[in-house]
Amino acid sequence: MTAVRTRAARGEGDRLRDEVLEAAEQLLVEAGSTLGVSMRQIADCVGVTAPALYLHFDDKDELFFEVCMRRFGEFHEYLLAAVDGLDDPAERLAALGRAYVEYGLRHPRQYEVLFVDKKELAFEGRDDIEELPGYRAMQLLVDTITDGIERGVFRRVDPWVCAVDLWAQTHGLVLTITTLNEGDTPFPPVDEQQVIDLSMERTLHGLLT
Repeated sequence: MTAVRTRAARGEGDRLRDEVLEAAEQLLVEAGSTLGVSMRQIADCVGVTAPALYLHFDDKDELFFEVCMRRFGEFHEYLLAAVDGLDDPAERLAALGRAYVEYGLRHPRQYEVLFVDKKELAFEGRDDIEELPGYRAMQLLVDTITDGIERGVFRRVDPWVCAVDLWAQTHGLVLTITTLNEGDTPFPPVDEQQVIDLSMERTLHGLLT
């Protein structure tokens, strides 16, 4: 039977909200899609009634949107820390690529939240897209490539296309390294740092003027 909480004291509402987000994230990872998780499941996991969730979130879409954006915010801060103090565009680009892969390998649960099936989350009609942490993380990559082109460090390419290519490359590295080093495969494990370094070297070789 689900325990029913008493009226939250001052400050406990924020704590409950955090508990709900944590529970929703855990269930999302397990289900692989927001469609596989109900508000009742989340409430049961936290130990409240389902109506209590609507004191903090208008609906399930808003709740899971917040779950994903919270992790994208963490991811964005991780990338920013990786390039802090770096002026050279090539160094920054390599640092961003390494940080992306390292985040995925060091924080597998959080990384999975970023890229589980979220097609049912609504972005249409939002007027704050450019302020969302996921957008800002991608814009950081685009801006770095643009800066490199303008300063004559990188050859002229479409910054967005290049950013998407690097995104696909680093995402693939996370999945491949995880599979080889933690999965049940007939292949030997790989030195992750060597693979990351080689990948970043190839990327820069293709971009440098």
